[in-house]
Amino acid sequence: MCAMEVSALDRITSFITVAIVSAVPLLHPTVIDAAPDPANGAVASIDANATAIGTEVLRNGGNAVDAAVATAAALGVTDPFSSGIGGGGFFVYYDADTNKVHTLDGRETAPGTADHTLFLENGAPIPFTEAVSSGLGVGTPGTPMTWHYALEKWGTHSLSEALAPAEKLARKGFTVDSTFAGQIENNAERFSRFPATAKLYLPGGKAPAQGSNFKNPDLARTYHDLRRYGITSLYRGDIGRDIVKTVNHPQSTTPVRPGLLTEDDLGEYEVIERAPVNSSYRGLDIYGMAPPSSGTTTVGEALNIIETFPPGSAVDQFHRYLEASRLAFADRNRWVGDPEFVEVPTDRLLSQEFANTRACLIKDNATLQSPVAPGDSDEDCDNTGTPAPTNYEGKDTTHLTVADKWGNVVSYTLTIEQEGGSGMVVPGRGFILNNELTDFSFAPANANTPDPNLPGPSKRPRSSMAPLIVFKDGQVWLAIGSPGGATIITTVLQIMIGRVDQGLSLTDAIAAPRASQRNAAKTDAEPAFMSGPLRAELESRGQVFTQVPEIGAATGVEKTADGNWIAAAEPTRRGGGSAVVVP
Repeated sequence: MCAMEVSALDRITSFITVAIVSAVPLLHPTVIDAAPDPANGAVASIDANATAIGTEVLRNGGNAVDAAVATAAALGVTDPFSSGIGGGGFFVYYDADTNKVHTLDGRETAPGTADHTLFLENGAPIPFTEAVSSGLGVGTPGTPMTWHYALEKWGTHSLSEALAPAEKLARKGFTVDSTFAGQIENNAERFSRFPATAKLYLPGGKAPAQGSNFKNPDLARTYHDLRRYGITSLYRGDIGRDIVKTVNHPQSTTPVRPGLLTEDDLGEYEVIERAPVNSSYRGLDIYGMAPPSSGTTTVGEALNIIETFPPGSAVDQFHRYLEASRLAFADRNRWVGDPEFVEVPTDRLLSQEFANTRACLIKDNATLQSPVAPGDSDEDCDNTGTPAPTNYEGKDTTHLTVADKWGNVVSYTLTIEQEGGSGMVVPGRGFILNNELTDFSFAPANANTPDPNLPGPSKRPRSSMAPLIVFKDGQVWLAIGSPGGATIITTVLQIMIGRVDQGLSLTDAIAAPRASQRNAAKTDAEPAFMSGPLRAELESRGQVFTQVPEIGAATGVEKTADGNWIAAAEPTRRGGGSAVVVP
């Protein structure tokens, strides 16, 4: 993937627009710099079809919210194993008129009859693999309600207008690439258990061939119903009844645990507009999602810890990044959950005073041994508590970032949990249901330590999603986010350090090799990091690495000093993203 010249932008945009109609392969531009004149906005996502739809909304006068919803709906077509109306997410919006940040909690909720024993059988946790592909792991979807709420409050388009391009895309189809085909192949065994899923994604028993045209007429009809009847068709209508039937009576060729979801759970679901969480770093103001998302609090605490140190070498900086993340995850695991059920000490976690008590544990010539205990007191260098390990979280979320010509910005992370969610397509509806409830702790990690993330009635599981909007001198400067389960936090944190401390461009900060420490004995690291110059020196300080294929798939937009936008996406991760500035 390579950057495209600004002079080619009109030609590229025309090509993308035509490509959606004719379903030919699309380019995946990594970044397109802003034009010399003030731009009409920017869109960055993991998929070129979705980005093209979002840019068309901006070109035709829509605002950032309109474009974000249209882009997200398109991702439900082309990136259905990471997102869609069967899941949930967190929507962060900056309103330029009022100069305020708003955040929407569209996280999935547990059934009203769920309690802390949801994933227990005879007093012991059920096998994780049984929960993943089951009705038991499905929470009430929040994505459709998030779209409706955002458009009603801040958009200029109706839900019907916003969903129209995605409906057309689902009906006409798009070109299958290696990422789409590979995700099906990765899940072929469990997809084959569910007849509706196999019919859609394994025609003839195989994943669609690369280069073929993939259509989803059932999803097109579902979008059409949402356009015609509104979200009541899902939360109080036929779509919702089909969801409940699928969850409680899974159609499968092998035994599958049924869920507890009811039509009342759907009818009572609410998107919550929460006050944003605010932290600072080197004079920048950072805004993001409050709990039950742990993303902003954990990123913010880690940055506060790092800020206590003077500038150092590249190795010093990376060592401190790993150690700060290790400590922040220890605190996140102990303290963060759904604030409707547990008291989350957000102000304390984000205070510089608390960060100082954690930073003093970090030594530049040694590595802390995980699992590190959480900070249970305000005493300096206290490390005597009981650690709470980091639970597994599915990594196949998606993130999109949008800005418009009026200066409004959306940073939106949405998910169905792991790759392929629950694996269950709602028959006749064309979308996969989430398995988000597996983000709960099945049981306390330690019987002597309270766990804020146990299941509960209508409770929202803790999340690591971290859509951020960053301000410099009181003005929007940067918006970023990523998929990746718990690695979302470290991905966003590393991008911030790369952009702010190392002086990398947004594009280079996103493309840089990644390593992710989440209070574990070993740090996950990408192949490019494992073969890079920092590894040996970090290992000499006690860091231990284990190789993983890739970490995250970020997108972002940045406002330049002259008022233009830069948009950036991954060059290769997840097959490469797509970022376009609209001149």
